[in-house]
Amino acid sequence: MNRAYRWGWLAARIVCGKRKGLSPRCGHTDPKPQPVTGRPAGAGRLGKPLCRCSPRMCRRIPGPRVPGICASPLLTWDRLEGDSEKGQYAGEVPENRVGTVVANLTVMDRDQPHSPNWNAAYRVISGDPSGHFSIRTDPVTNEGMVTVVKAVDYELNRAFMLTVMVSNQAPLASGIQMSFQSTAGVTISVMDVNEAPYFPSNHKLIRLEEGVPAGTVLTTFSAVDPDRFMQQAVRYSKLSDPANWLHINASNGQVTTAAALDRESLYIRNNVYEATFLAADNGAPPASGTGTLQIYLIDINDNAPELLPKEAQICERPSLDAVNITAADADADPNVGPYVFELPAAPAAVRRNWTITRLNGDYAQLSLRILYLEAGVYDVPIIVTDSGNPPLSNTSIIKVKVCPCDENGDCTTAGAVAAAGLGTGAIVAILICIVILLSEYDRCRGRLGASTRPGGPGGGSAQDYDLSQLQQPEAMEHVLSKAAGVRRVDERPVGAEPQFPARPVGPHPGDIGDFISEGLRAADNDPTAPPYDSLLVFDYEGSGSTAGSVSSLNSSSSGSGDHDYDYLNDWGPRFRKLADMYGGGED
Repeated sequence: MNRAYRWGWLAARIVCGKRKGLSPRCGHTDPKPQPVTGRPAGAGRLGKPLCRCSPRMCRRIPGPRVPGICASPLLTWDRLEGDSEKGQYAGEVPENRVGTVVANLTVMDRDQPHSPNWNAAYRVISGDPSGHFSIRTDPVTNEGMVTVVKAVDYELNRAFMLTVMVSNQAPLASGIQMSFQSTAGVTISVMDVNEAPYFPSNHKLIRLEEGVPAGTVLTTFSAVDPDRFMQQAVRYSKLSDPANWLHINASNGQVTTAAALDRESLYIRNNVYEATFLAADNGAPPASGTGTLQIYLIDINDNAPELLPKEAQICERPSLDAVNITAADADADPNVGPYVFELPAAPAAVRRNWTITRLNGDYAQLSLRILYLEAGVYDVPIIVTDSGNPPLSNTSIIKVKVCPCDENGDCTTAGAVAAAGLGTGAIVAILICIVILLSEYDRCRGRLGASTRPGGPGGGSAQDYDLSQLQQPEAMEHVLSKAAGVRRVDERPVGAEPQFPARPVGPHPGDIGDFISEGLRAADNDPTAPPYDSLLVFDYEGSGSTAGSVSSLNSSSSGSGDHDYDYLNDWGPRFRKLADMYGGGED
């Protein structure tokens, strides 16, 4: 290298291939001294494509340090030519389209491909104040792709004039000026397409009272067609009307009622009814938009209150129990409580038997006015009136079961039966029948027992019998040898009902064995007679017992003969069976 230098000036020699001189492939001579700018100058340009020799070194001339000169062993300094093959670019895009590439920008750069010195970076410097476009770099071709990132509207902007600047990822070397060819213009035209009509107020909310009659005009729910430069007509139709309450004019979007609107309907949510309408144009192709109409219904007093509960239970004594009653109203405040509960004037028995005591605005108590009311089920009418304007009243029926109660106020078993529909007379008749049947059963047992005791029917002697014979089954083998099986004494036969023939009163046989055999033969001959073809059961009350028969209807020991039971025929149909059993003579 030449060592001649002066402050602020630099002379350098490039050694390429050989230590002295230039390589034959590098047609450059020693550079001439230049001001210290970091850029050497020679007889020709030191562009990279012109000199392919490998750099050996770049020595700095002794002296003060000069920034930017020979910072690394590279042959050329970083620079960007920035030559654009075209000065102007053009593209077009349909309106409302996002993500579309509308133009490709190409550049020329002589630096090493795919290096930071070669990679291009694009940006829009003017013509797009709203940020509709962005430019990203193709990593393979280094082209700039102009892309729509925000929808454009033909009715607002028919074209865009963009100014784009390109630069490298790495900055230019010091001293190299930016060329005017590093910028370009891009013209983007916007194409008009058929856009769907839209409802400016969506969702639209209106308020009105419920119950307006059919044909009432509610509102005009019209849409706007954004295609101002197209002569198109918009038609309206219903898309969703759950209760079928509304009608819309197909030409102007006027909404009227087709039926009365009811706030208490199942189609209402939080007092709001929703309907959806469709607006469609006649473009090519047709486009449509939807809008939702919300109707807030203001409550009116159109529902009378209902009494609760529908059924209740109360004791027949008024001091023991009362029924709490309230009301339910489908309306909203102030068309609900406080409620007024009262009994109707007719029938007169209602106010004579019952009374209502007010507890508060929502509750009252129903209780008996009289000291006693016969058990049963009573339909009690009660008039309930709300506080609406005007107030509405309703007469509701509550079914009250009146029954006898215990000390805890709970219905007894008899009271539950009475409340089921049986009167007191029917219950008493049933109890009398049960007592008579039990007494008859005792009479039969006592009659049979008396016939086995000394001094039984017929005025027999007081002779004691040897009861040990009854405890010896071997003495009865000749009697029990019949084929019929032994059944329980309380088992009822499948055959006809027993007729209970009257037995003749006579003296006991002399031998107890003959007496038993006679009874068995009678049972064998009459299978319908008690005790139903089974072993006879005899009551034994001990030797020398002075107790007589327990029968409440007859005593076989009476010497006056059988009683007259004809009076049973006068007791009515419930005692006809007993009259048939005991009222006739001997069969």
